Amino acid sequence: MSDLKTALEGAAGEGIISSDQATRLLPYLAERNIGVKGATIRHDLSQPREDDVANPLEDSEAPRFIRGFHDVLITIGIIVLLVGLWGLTGYYGPLPAIIILAEILVRRQRLALPAVVLTIALVHWTFWVAVMHFGTQNAGGLGLMTSWMTIALPFPPLLALFYWRYRVPLSLAMLLFSLFTLLLAAVFYLIGLATGTSDVVLNYPLPSLGIMFAAALGAFAVAMRFDLSDPSRRTRRSDVAFWLHLVTAPALLYTAILLAFQIRAGSSGTFFAATAEYGGYAQALIIVAIVVIMMLVGLIIDRRAFVTAGLTSLGVAIGAILRQNNAGLDKVSFIVLMIVGLIVLVIGVGWPHLRRAVVRLLPASVQGRLPALR
Repeated sequence: MSDLKTALEGAAGEGIISSDQATRLLPYLAERNIGVKGATIRHDLSQPREDDVANPLEDSEAPRFIRGFHDVLITIGIIVLLVGLWGLTGYYGPLPAIIILAEILVRRQRLALPAVVLTIALVHWTFWVAVMHFGTQNAGGLGLMTSWMTIALPFPPLLALFYWRYRVPLSLAMLLFSLFTLLLAAVFYLIGLATGTSDVVLNYPLPSLGIMFAAALGAFAVAMRFDLSDPSRRTRRSDVAFWLHLVTAPALLYTAILLAFQIRAGSSGTFFAATAEYGGYAQALIIVAIVVIMMLVGLIIDRRAFVTAGLTSLGVAIGAILRQNNAGLDKVSFIVLMIVGLIVLVIGVGWPHLRRAVVRLLPASVQGRLPALR
């Protein structure tokens, strides 16, 4: 208590706070065990909630979805209502309902979880309407890419309007993804026109996977643009980055794995030949190496999506390695689950320490632009 009192009196002497403020702050801070050495920390039900919130290891990565069970209850009502409207009216009823609900719940009340659900509902509605009207057209030749572009075309304007009106971070992330999808479809369409082939991916697997990997890198660069603009993660730019990383991480992982398989198979190998030996020893080691790189990237930028995206592939790779070493088939699945679970626990519990060890190896100029170490 004496140290706290001395510090407050010193702050008052330097003009940072007034003497009256120092007098009133002393019991306030002492009651909350702030600046009091050897204070007893309560672990029972009488402990104030703010004591739990003031955790130096608190995760600031994910957007704040829920402010109370009120949000959950409203979200359940939204889902049930929209499903019922879809069953009764087809795709005519849900869109007006989405707009009306967004005006009330998002624009006026600023409810985060309903905003996410309504954005997903708009994307779902747009996709099915586009598929029903345009998905079965242009089936032959280069029609697949034409249908792909036609289906993706309504997304940018609708999502742009939704974001302009309601400022939902997920809608901006979806808008960016739809633009990437259109660009990718246009690139494959132009390649098909230039080469005269109706299936670019199967006929030119290595260039196709290279293009997909480059698109995933482009999406990652956009996500990092939002991330680095808000390293303290206090604005909605961080929420946009969260959604971008959530999709970019698996896109980067699987395009990198398939590209590595294709390079190993050779440029003359077909797409299916490159992935036929997915359970082989060499392929398993490739998967492990790529997953480890992705986890390091996740640690550096403080995004757990890059860890969780590779867990399934890591489990498959570990199982393949165990089978190659003649492990009992009846035990392989349980060993894989145990190893993957242990990895998840080690990374989850030790995340701040692991991240600190990795980030401190980077140049100081890079460290200064990354989220702060906790």
